[in-house]
Amino acid sequence: MNARITFRNIPLHKLANFSFKDVGAACKSFIENADASECLIIQTSSRVEVFTVGGIQTGEIPDARRNFETDGTPAKNQGKTLNVSKILSTWSSLADMDQFDLDHWDQTLEIYKGSDVYEHLLRLACGLESLVVGKGEIVDELEKAILIAKEAKTSGKILDKLFDAIMRVATGIRDSTGIGKDVVTMGDMSVKLAEDSMDNISSKKILLIGTGETAGLVAKTLNKNNYQFEVSSMTLERATGFSKTLGGKPIDFKDVMVGFDKFDIIFVATTADAFLVTFKKIEKIMKNKKKGTLILDLSEPRTVDEQIATIKGIKLVNPAQINEMIEENTKKRLNAVSSIEEKIDEEVPIIEATLKRIDTKSLVNA
Repeated sequence: MNARITFRNIPLHKLANFSFKDVGAACKSFIENADASECLIIQTSSRVEVFTVGGIQTGEIPDARRNFETDGTPAKNQGKTLNVSKILSTWSSLADMDQFDLDHWDQTLEIYKGSDVYEHLLRLACGLESLVVGKGEIVDELEKAILIAKEAKTSGKILDKLFDAIMRVATGIRDSTGIGKDVVTMGDMSVKLAEDSMDNISSKKILLIGTGETAGLVAKTLNKNNYQFEVSSMTLERATGFSKTLGGKPIDFKDVMVGFDKFDIIFVATTADAFLVTFKKIEKIMKNKKKGTLILDLSEPRTVDEQIATIKGIKLVNPAQINEMIEENTKKRLNAVSSIEEKIDEEVPIIEATLKRIDTKSLVNA
């Protein structure tokens, strides 16, 4: 069984509420308290996924998204009454969820079992479920999850075999399709642009405004390059949640506007429908700054007033060229997606048969 919370159904800044402080200890807890015989957890900056063997029972807590067709009729062969109460109670006891999170489990938690899990894992390992399609870092994250489960002794015969098969098959698919070749993200391109525009940016004071997916990509690249940065949003709570999983030091947006002249490089990546950084707000603040400031507006729609480019020392970049390069890069990878999905459809029955043989062999031995 796979129970998961991902960037697809909650904002990135909320993911910290569902994360585990100690993944190995959490794996053990699911075995001790949720009737699982094996457990492995994949926890990254964009997802928290719990994989268990056993622990699926009939009960009264349905998973609404898996139980109905688009026309509202009951779904066929979807395990309509999965009882996940022990998974829920164990998970909530290990994470810092607030009451809103607990009250909306049915809208955030996804539950899958059997062949649906095998298909999802292959899609995940091939990079189809990543924030950026094809991004290779998921392979390292899966390997890390496998290692943690083995060290905790919570991964057994079933999960070991499953993940070994998934990694082997996904590696072949990635290599044959080139899905992970030369993957470039908005974060990669934006940080590279900052590096080209300023010398020694590791010594600069960097600010990231925003906590959405684009901001997440920028944060990942800044972390990868070991650049220290501060992160802000319309609420300090969002910035704090974002920083727990994606790094950065949270700062109140009010303090950002008052101390705008303290920053050398500012990435603005929000989804606001009005200007956040206006000429009127920062003209006086920036008047006495001696060093230049680079502002990259990555928002869609734009949230930085273009008039601020007239302020001495400010360089404003609206990276239309970056978008063009990203779109071209994305097209190449999307061309490989249909081919990958066909290969996955072929491999899922093979993996399913392999795991059934393990179950049968175990029963015969018993």
